[in-house]
Amino acid sequence: MMMAVIEGSNRGCTEITITMVKAVAVLSSAGGVSGTIFFTQEIDGLTTVTGNISGLKPGLHGFHVHALGDTTNGCLSTGPHFNPAGKEHGAPEDENRHAGDLGNVTAGEDGTVSFTITDKQIPLSGTNSIVGRAVVVHADPDDLGRGGHELSKSTGNAGGRVACGVIGLQG
Repeated sequence: MMMAVIEGSNRGCTEITITMVKAVAVLSSAGGVSGTIFFTQEIDGLTTVTGNISGLKPGLHGFHVHALGDTTNGCLSTGPHFNPAGKEHGAPEDENRHAGDLGNVTAGEDGTVSFTITDKQIPLSGTNSIVGRAVVVHADPDDLGRGGHELSKSTGNAGGRVACGVIGLQG
């Protein structure tokens, strides 16, 4: 928690408490992929995502926030990409994209990746909060909606879901 003090008139000071919201998702899978993803919503509204994932095949893997925090049927039950504005799939820098479209993470030859992503469309509070939803790592690269495949504009043709975790508030 951060504290800001604003000086008032002759009556003293007024304290305003500004809370940074934090969340975490612990990834699991039947195939040995694991990791921990941390989310921090800054005062300016940007959310920073940091993570470490292991057990991946080397190369690019689609990385998305999915609509549902339901893992009763593994990662399949997390639903589609989080898309409150009803847009097409795209790259993180595109205006026309699902809010949950976070692009790709790149695993090294050892199958691990550490990354940091900053995004303005995945808040941890408010109407379009991602808390209670899921983060999903895919088997293949996300083509960012530009691949020409029939799934490019809906999923980025990123293949199967190799790991997922429900996003929960962190103390």
